[in-house]
Amino acid sequence: MSAVKGVRAKRMPRAVREQQMMDAAVHTFGQRGYRAASMDEIAELAGVSKPLVYLYLNSKEELFTACIRREAQRLTEAVQAAIQPGLTADQQMWAGLEAFFRHTQENPDGWSVLHRQARTHGEPFAAEVSKMREDIAAFVTVLIGAAARQGVPPAPGAAGSHRSGELADRDVEGLAQALVGAAESLAGWANDAGGISAKEAAGLLMNFAWTGLGGLMQGERWSHR
Repeated sequence: MSAVKGVRAKRMPRAVREQQMMDAAVHTFGQRGYRAASMDEIAELAGVSKPLVYLYLNSKEELFTACIRREAQRLTEAVQAAIQPGLTADQQMWAGLEAFFRHTQENPDGWSVLHRQARTHGEPFAAEVSKMREDIAAFVTVLIGAAARQGVPPAPGAAGSHRSGELADRDVEGLAQALVGAAESLAGWANDAGGISAKEAAGLLMNFAWTGLGGLMQGERWSHR
């Protein structure tokens, strides 16, 4: 208790205090869910009074929205920072996927807020997550488009690159949406299962997606006849 009192007594810049409250809120929302989480619990964990939480962030709804926005920005920035322009298309995709899974594993409460809590409590929360998803999908669309232009690297032992197939813009956008959705589901599964590294998760998805993209670039198409 003395430590909490000490934290409360110490004066901090507003930005630092807000981040302290946000950290406590993300942990509480991630662990207990939006409806079960209480402002009293968040204030206690942050080491501040409940009136101070309301003074800074007005309401539980605004606090949750602020948490979604912060976690979405952090995840998007982590993925974008991992992708270096000089890498080949497959290396860029690998780097982005590994960064995505590493971030979601290292920040399980933040991922829970984005993947489970925000999606299941309606507007305006779901809209915030949808914006993040579209931002990442747009980024992945560029990567897949680059892969289509470069040609998909051949399998080990093969010669040359595969580029006999042509991908329409709509196909590229659809593949990007599918890849993002698969990454989200795989991250949720990996976090729940435990013991699965970011490299393993990224490898699973690369084997699934990149191999399939290679077939498309060779002109292979599945037929339902």
